[in-house]
Amino acid sequence: PAQCNKLRERSIALSRDIKTLEKTNRQHVEVIKKVEEDRKRLMSMLNEMNGCVPSQRCPLGWTEINSRCYFLSTEEKKWEESRQQCQSKGADLVVINDEKEQNALYRMNGNQYLLFWIGLRNTDGTLKWVDGSELKDAFWQDGQPDLGGGNNIEDCVEMYHQSPALANWNDVSCQTLRHWLCEKDLCFIL
Repeated sequence: PAQCNKLRERSIALSRDIKTLEKTNRQHVEVIKKVEEDRKRLMSMLNEMNGCVPSQRCPLGWTEINSRCYFLSTEEKKWEESRQQCQSKGADLVVINDEKEQNALYRMNGNQYLLFWIGLRNTDGTLKWVDGSELKDAFWQDGQPDLGGGNNIEDCVEMYHQSPALANWNDVSCQTLRHWLCEKDLCFIL
């Protein structure tokens, strides 16, 4: 009988311990879920701050080309205001890296007669992209860039859709009203 009582007490104690452990485990699972939700939210915010789209699709109104998202405005603004509009969307004015991207952007515009800002401008006598990189491949119209006839009044670059795909950039005053083309990465969260 004494051993039976000890076993019964031990069994009751173990049952209590099991219930306590199960309760603690449920609490830990809830904490883990909350941490995972917070992590996803923070990753999304971080990607957005870095100009990335945290999904496998571009936002509504944007066009996906080669794992990048592009937005062509329907309104017109000065170059700096256009850039601010892009930045407010977690993007920047487009940086055209090569002939393939230039052709794709030309086709993206379809048959619309548009003049739109790209992310290239004259800074201290040097053409630079908004990401700080130097101009490598250029797709200027004949006679361009001319810096406003040598007066250095044309410091920003527009793409002119009615010109040939590989010769449609023009320098123009940054105060001119134009549509604009934003660009941001299409990021994949693992």
